[in-house]
Amino acid sequence: MTATGTLHRTPIHPWRWISWLLLSQALVALAWWWLGWKAGLPLLLASHALFVVPVFLPNSRFYAPVLSRLPGPAVWLTIDDGPSDDTLAILDLLDRYDARATFFMVGGRAAARPDLVREVLRRGHGLGNHSQSHPQAWFWRLGPRRMADEIGHCQQALSAIAGTPPRWYRSVVGMTNPFVAAALRRHGLARVGWSARGFDGVDCQPDAVVARIARDLAPGAIVLLHEGAAHGHNPAIIESVLRQLQARGLPARLPPETA
Repeated sequence: MTATGTLHRTPIHPWRWISWLLLSQALVALAWWWLGWKAGLPLLLASHALFVVPVFLPNSRFYAPVLSRLPGPAVWLTIDDGPSDDTLAILDLLDRYDARATFFMVGGRAAARPDLVREVLRRGHGLGNHSQSHPQAWFWRLGPRRMADEIGHCQQALSAIAGTPPRWYRSVVGMTNPFVAAALRRHGLARVGWSARGFDGVDCQPDAVVARIARDLAPGAIVLLHEGAAHGHNPAIIESVLRQLQARGLPARLPPETA
């Protein structure tokens, strides 16, 4: 198997969780009937937690495969939520440090600023699917039709601008519910998590953000970064991360894009 074949994994059985759900509830019913509610109720709650908790774990493979680290010496910089007013400044920083990154873009924002999307590609960076409207408050509970629309419409928007469809996908806030895998399979998308995060998408202190990321910088790290946050610190944070990489001799490169 090639390196790309290993990295780019689309879901093979997107609905396998249904059989696990049915089996778990059958076991709970059996325990309740046989041992009574004192055993059945805790098992019922535990069985529900088994299916709910993975939704909120960015690197959980329960509902879909996920790439959380790379083989080899390079670091993968991933930048979410664009395009934005920060995009050009970030591109200049990446050029200055000879770094490459994948921009996980929101479809609606990309459609509104297609020139920025093309500039990202022109400068040698990658493009990823990050949903059509970034509904972060309720992405975790979207049903199958709305989830398919969020992923599919973003894929259409980015493909129309770039000329080729993205191959990588990142869930909103890293959440992946039972209906994500089917849409990923339909569009040939592989899900990407992360191994280094500084929480720069919300109000933050840049030094603290960079310190959290630096702690996990190592060969093969996938770094989660953001652009366009209201606090305005994203370019400065990205530059500090690039300095950290340079000081450690870690190249920022893209994973293979072709199978």
